[in-house]
Amino acid sequence: MIGRQVVATALLLWLSCCVSALWRYYMSSPDYSIFSTRSSINLEYEGSSFVSWEIPQSCKILNATSPKTTLHCKSAGIHNIRPKTGTQIREEQRHLTVDNSYVCFLWYFTVVDVYHNLSQIVTIWVIDPESASVEELTRTAKKPSLSSMVLTKQMNTLGQRPSIFTTEKRLVYHPGPLTSEGTWVIHMPMSTDDLAKVLRGNRVAFQDCLVANLYFLLAFPMPIMSDPADYLPLALPAGSPLLISWHTCISTFALLATDQETFQTNDSFRTWTTIRAPPGILTDDERHDLRDVILYENGILILAGTTVYLKTDNEFTRLNESSGIASTGILGFSKRRWCQIRYLYKFSERESIVIAWSKTTFYCGYSTFRFVKLTTTSELKKILKLPHTDTLEILTVEYSWHPREAALLLSHCSVCAATRNIRLVIYNGKHDLYTLQDFELQVPVGSQLDFRFLFSAMPDLVMWDEHHIYYSYNNFTEAGTIETILGETNLSLISQGSKVHNVLTDTIGNILVKMENNVMFYIKTGITMAVKLHTWTNTTAKTGLLFDRSHQTCILYYNEKLDEEYQLQLHPYPLALELQSINEDLEDWCPYLAFQHNVHSQFYHLDKGESLTIWTQIVYPENRGLYIVLEHYGSEILTWTQNVEYEIASGFCTKTVTTRFFQTTNYELVDDYYYLQKKNTGLTLFQFRPSAISRTCPTAKPVFEIDTGCDSSKYIIVRGFNRSGCQRRDFSYVIDKELLRESVSENLKVRYDVAKYGCPKTLESEEMFHPIVEMHDENGFLKIVEANFILWEIHGRNDYTYNSTMEENGCINEAQTWDSMIEENPGVPLDDVWGPQNYRPCFSYAIGKPGDLSQPYEIVNYSNKNHLKWSTSYAGMYVFRLKILDPNYSFCNLTTTFAIESLGIIPRSSVYLVAALIFVLMLTFISILVLSYFWYSKIYRQFIYEPLHKPPGKQKKH
Repeated sequence: MIGRQVVATALLLWLSCCVSALWRYYMSSPDYSIFSTRSSINLEYEGSSFVSWEIPQSCKILNATSPKTTLHCKSAGIHNIRPKTGTQIREEQRHLTVDNSYVCFLWYFTVVDVYHNLSQIVTIWVIDPESASVEELTRTAKKPSLSSMVLTKQMNTLGQRPSIFTTEKRLVYHPGPLTSEGTWVIHMPMSTDDLAKVLRGNRVAFQDCLVANLYFLLAFPMPIMSDPADYLPLALPAGSPLLISWHTCISTFALLATDQETFQTNDSFRTWTTIRAPPGILTDDERHDLRDVILYENGILILAGTTVYLKTDNEFTRLNESSGIASTGILGFSKRRWCQIRYLYKFSERESIVIAWSKTTFYCGYSTFRFVKLTTTSELKKILKLPHTDTLEILTVEYSWHPREAALLLSHCSVCAATRNIRLVIYNGKHDLYTLQDFELQVPVGSQLDFRFLFSAMPDLVMWDEHHIYYSYNNFTEAGTIETILGETNLSLISQGSKVHNVLTDTIGNILVKMENNVMFYIKTGITMAVKLHTWTNTTAKTGLLFDRSHQTCILYYNEKLDEEYQLQLHPYPLALELQSINEDLEDWCPYLAFQHNVHSQFYHLDKGESLTIWTQIVYPENRGLYIVLEHYGSEILTWTQNVEYEIASGFCTKTVTTRFFQTTNYELVDDYYYLQKKNTGLTLFQFRPSAISRTCPTAKPVFEIDTGCDSSKYIIVRGFNRSGCQRRDFSYVIDKELLRESVSENLKVRYDVAKYGCPKTLESEEMFHPIVEMHDENGFLKIVEANFILWEIHGRNDYTYNSTMEENGCINEAQTWDSMIEENPGVPLDDVWGPQNYRPCFSYAIGKPGDLSQPYEIVNYSNKNHLKWSTSYAGMYVFRLKILDPNYSFCNLTTTFAIESLGIIPRSSVYLVAALIFVLMLTFISILVLSYFWYSKIYRQFIYEPLHKPPGKQKKH
């Protein structure tokens, strides 16, 4: 602990060297959401001319003449704080907003990954930042401190009980009882598509303090690479500012490239390793010419010079034409900036993960790091109808928020002189379409441009060169250059000539512009004015911006002069508090009091017959005339209706809008079913926003996408059947050729695969069966399917029927049957003969034709109670495939397989056979009686005529 403090002090002294003075503040806790009258505020001044602190009377300071001290403000409000110096220069004054909040405790957790069952053990306790241990405040504690243990046990006694809620799938995980160590333990599965979580508890107060909800990322463990000692460093060109890149969905999994080394972390740089190259692959100049890096779960893409390399655990490979990309001449590559994980997870095999470009060629790459060339500037000239003699170059390419689109920033000039025209083309991957947008900008030749799409359903973006920030809002209808309060558009002029280093955007509309000398500007999405923030870091420090596991803006400091253990330090940046301080001088206030909605996910799915209802509400002062705007972008395949309710009370107006999204297309009796389905599937992006906003409005506009089409996570099963836990093994059986639908010369031998067909259900021969179909997804049962469905025996058996007729089911005309559909579609496989594409109902005079309505009705649904019947004279094994028949039920081809074993009845013996058997038995019995009579008669006759004992004869005398 003492060593860490010494190193931190040394870093502070290094940061203070040879720079103008500045001051800042921080809390004991890294979470500024609980900044309140209970918090200890640490003040810190960098410089040599400090005299004392100017503070309001309502606050108390530990030592007013110390450049590093602690402040307590016991009254809520805005407190003006400024350091006094011995020079004529007045230091910056901050207007520090201190709330009187009852939320002052924090959750703390540790995670243990269990790989044998792919689960995670989360250990949780409560901490008070004012009394927590240093390990808990730096997030390195493995168990609770004594004070935290006592606090947690007290909270547990009062009824506190935490739970983890996942924001995407909306699952809740609960702990067991409190352990003897004063912790709760939650077991939960590892996840790759449900990363954002909330640790929350009951509203239980101790000493008038509640526990703040903790928003955090918890993902499948992300491995980091470890290189042998003989590997050589990879670095940026000398003097380059820091380059930070992180995983699209997991901000804690990141890379930092410097002009000395490249570092990798999976815990927001609390620990890290170096990323290096094996000797002999890159020259020294190439190793120190790193241009860009992108981090993925299974590898790192590295752009050294104009060549792309792939680094994995097992190899360091130069990518070339065999990988689908040029071996040299590559200017850059770009990853997806927004985590649309549910959509990308659904189409992970088809969607690209990286785009790359040279001056003339545009590539996209996939999860196997194979690239495909999409177009060239020569082809783009033809598409955009430009003269072939014009000069057209690709400057940079970025993914938009629409997951199927990317934008190419092009440099175009007919006669290239001092300036060039910048054009922007949107590429849609679904339709392979390039569209020139109504955006044009003139910049000097040689300007380096980059841009980012914002968190918006519309393709809103910010673009920058070394000195300016440009914007395009509302689908390219508003465009221009960002300017400051004084009307200045050149940010370098008000930041000591420094250049734009980095632009950081988030999901709540914040845009943070960082200059190379650490001067920072703030822009709000939809606002065309930038404000300069208070100085936080001196001009010589090497820093970068990124997000931590709670998606809080942080500053990463790098100092190669310190020991390796302390070269990197991550500190949270209190952006909200700094904005409140700036806005106090600017008197910029939000036009509304509250903007609420029930959009809980970025991704929604609509199938046929489904609808989505969204609720939004805005509260604003009366007579402002605000309203809620709905904007959309993408496929024009959805319809929506809106219901607006007003309420005025106490000078405030509450406006509530309920919007219902749905489709109205009828797929029944259409000529081309599959074409109509394809035409009405696609992705539409939506956003709700207030009609007026300002820089101080805290809430974000809800942005979400609706994917209309087949949801691959849904499937159907027949109730009572399963594919696991079956005690039977695979077996074989024979189907008599007379029982098959098609005429064959031999009996059919079938191998029953239990893993494929599941456990067969055994029924008595006279027992009929009515299938109940259930809809499931990855989380389990959803609903009972009430739509029509059909069945057929997959091996061709035809010795089953149904217990109800067409007439009994209400048919007016003859209904479709398997025999009639096979006759109408000769040569078509049985799976495709009959389905939603050609279903015709029998309940209308206008559809079909009259016929024999006494035939069995071969269509089943949940309510018609149509049952399957089979022969009672013999046993049989039936493997059925079931298909949803209703064309208006789902975009998916929903099928399932199940098996039924009919036991049959022992056949009755023939009367003649029984009579013959009885005759033979009687004849045999009589014959035995007759023979036994004669045998015994012979024996008795011998006894009558021949005595049993002869009398002895007389002896002669001699």
